Amino acid sequence: MQLVVARIGRAHGIKGEVTVEVRTDEPELRLAPGAVLLTDPAPTGPLTIESGRVHSGRLLLRFEGVRDRNAAEALRNTLLIAEVDPEELPEEEDEYYDHQLMDLDVVTVDGVEVGRITEISHLPSQDLFIVERPDGSEVMIPFVEEIVTEIDLREQRAVVDPPPGLIDDRAEIASARDAVEDSADSVGVTDPGDEA
Repeated sequence: MQLVVARIGRAHGIKGEVTVEVRTDEPELRLAPGAVLLTDPAPTGPLTIESGRVHSGRLLLRFEGVRDRNAAEALRNTLLIAEVDPEELPEEEDEYYDHQLMDLDVVTVDGVEVGRITEISHLPSQDLFIVERPDGSEVMIPFVEEIVTEIDLREQRAVVDPPPGLIDDRAEIASARDAVEDSADSVGVTDPGDEA
């Protein structure tokens, strides 16, 4: 299985180094010296990482055979692709590769079908599941422990406990409940606990 692990940015300096936008949780494994990576566009590669270092918070890589700024700049916007065994699991117990999460069915803790994961969006603050609902619409669900309560790869499902308003149906239920409470207040219904 092929996974995009980085995108090459601009050249850095005059000796062939490039900045990279990392797209893997395991850069020390996927982008280590000696790693051979496929590329998109394909004719650019494969590229073998000769060395890597962090400079001002950015990862810099140098590839074998790329010796000057012009050669490095020619690689700009190239995607770096690693061959990964589909059975391989991340080192941490509660971590998953994107390909493991794609196409999982998403259901609430109550068993209500939400949809199917079609994309994982990696944002600086958190990851999001992009879930296609049965009607074709999409909903974004933050991939955080408080909301995604279980990932069951054997059953191919993700169980979520979304707060009101995250998923449209629950927002309507909350709105309907508020409307009932508002109408009860307007006709003078009091809560027995309010009496002094």
